[in-house]
Amino acid sequence: MHDVIVIGGGPVGSHVARKLAEVGYGVLVVERRERMGGRVCCTGIISQNCLDTFHIDSNLVLRKANSAKIFSPSEKLIRLWRRENQACIIDRALLDSYMAERARAAGAEYLFKNTVEDIKPETDRIMIKTDSNGNELEYEARVVVIATGFGSKLIHRLGLGESGDFVVGAQVEVENAHIDEIEVYMGREVAPGFFAWLVPTSPQKALVGLLSRYNPKGYLKKLLSSLKVEGKIDYDDGKIDCRGITIKPPARTYSRRLIVVGDAAGQVKPTTGGGIYFGLLSAETAARNLKTALERNDLSAKNLSGYQREWKKELWQELKICYWARRLYERLSDKQIDRIFDITIANGIDKALLEVDGLSFDWHGRAILRLTRQKVITKSIKAIKIPLGFVLNGRSDDR
Repeated sequence: MHDVIVIGGGPVGSHVARKLAEVGYGVLVVERRERMGGRVCCTGIISQNCLDTFHIDSNLVLRKANSAKIFSPSEKLIRLWRRENQACIIDRALLDSYMAERARAAGAEYLFKNTVEDIKPETDRIMIKTDSNGNELEYEARVVVIATGFGSKLIHRLGLGESGDFVVGAQVEVENAHIDEIEVYMGREVAPGFFAWLVPTSPQKALVGLLSRYNPKGYLKKLLSSLKVEGKIDYDDGKIDCRGITIKPPARTYSRRLIVVGDAAGQVKPTTGGGIYFGLLSAETAARNLKTALERNDLSAKNLSGYQREWKKELWQELKICYWARRLYERLSDKQIDRIFDITIANGIDKALLEVDGLSFDWHGRAILRLTRQKVITKSIKAIKIPLGFVLNGRSDDR
């Protein structure tokens, strides 16, 4: 019997596995893919702080960025720029392999081509049932960590609740990209309620993608055609990757002999859908709580509930503010978005925000709160009829 089974070998699952293997626990990572390092539908933009905090090899960085151009529906432009690098664009597929190799080096085992079909907590252990090419296998451990990313049916089946909200991302790599800055596009004809991006990754290559609640491939194909006509990219017929992204956590992220971490737990920025940094922070919290629980041999739901209290203490207010901002943005018409661009540019709000110390690539809540305290922005928000007190007073219908 293993001490810990981690379901999912992405960066978050591998980080939990490594931290627990390093302190001597027997860890098995169960991964449905054939190997690590394959195609991943993720842009791979993280902060320098994330790179440093989790000691990610700088060789995984394809390029760094300190600026971005943001286009409104009518192509009004706001250019965000800071002297220091704000983002690291990493090779996302290699990150999977890198994190897994670190976990392996610490002693974690990996089991590939196994899909977990069922989890059954028992009094003195927890069982998982997997399917491997039609063969049913069973494994047991003292505790299980679900780090499967979006869409696992296991969470609902175990009575932890549904993921509160989700969106679908679509992305493709293009050749001969003739840009040297990140570009972001807004508007209901581009990505209704969300946004699209063109991110240069290396000379002559870039990632083009978007988020949408419906028909993401259709919107992406339309965007690719438009960018090709503008001369920004060359694109014929590359494979478009899609994946769901949880932007609101389920009711619970723990149970008896079980915790949930990362995208599966909704530990994702609702503003951008980025989950690497918040997921890794929560992986640290998960490993720390599990180490204590394993030492005490107390893997009850009551004891493991401390994991949820701790990660929420760190992330919950940020998630609430950003989810409110997400709901607000989804209600905006193209005219309202353009109006906010006009107000922002005319009042120098974009430049004022960039001069504020302490604003972070990883933490968006502070910037959102500063914007809501601008009178001209507040008037626009009230006109859209979303209660400003929802965020300013911390009230929420979130569980």
